[in-house]
Amino acid sequence: MDTHLKTSVWQQFGAAIDTLDDAISVCPDSLWTAALWPDSDDARYGQIWFLAYHAVYWLDLFLTGSKEGFTPPPPFVRGRLPETPYSKAEVRAYLKQCRQKSQATIEALTEEKARQICRFEWMEPTFLELQIYSMRHMQEHAAQLAYFLGQNGVSGLDWVAKARDSAV
Repeated sequence: MDTHLKTSVWQQFGAAIDTLDDAISVCPDSLWTAALWPDSDDARYGQIWFLAYHAVYWLDLFLTGSKEGFTPPPPFVRGRLPETPYSKAEVRAYLKQCRQKSQATIEALTEEKARQICRFEWMEPTFLELQIYSMRHMQEHAAQLAYFLGQNGVSGLDWVAKARDSAV
């Protein structure tokens, strides 16, 4: 696959990851379990910690390309909420792992892998399209977090134009 294209994709994918990390890192502990919105299934689904974890979890899963056999690393669980919220340090460490996995995945991307069909209940994209979808998903949740934090007087977030050189 074209090196210039992979570099461009990584620069924007990495920027989305860095934007999410920025939102997580500036979140004060006092807001970590605050709710952005009510959720009728479980209030925790609307809380900052869960939204941050959700974005990272799906980033990891989409990099894998399939739900089959996917398991997040400990202490994270699949298919249920944990007994206590994950900490910022845990979520950021997971994001750091996923940032490295993202960069390696994009660098190793071949034409064949890019065209591979990935099957999910709601869509059957190519692997490359799934990564772009994932980037949009992360950016959406980073924006929700940034907006909520701003509404609660938290500053320090800025536009990330391209991936930072250093890991999260």
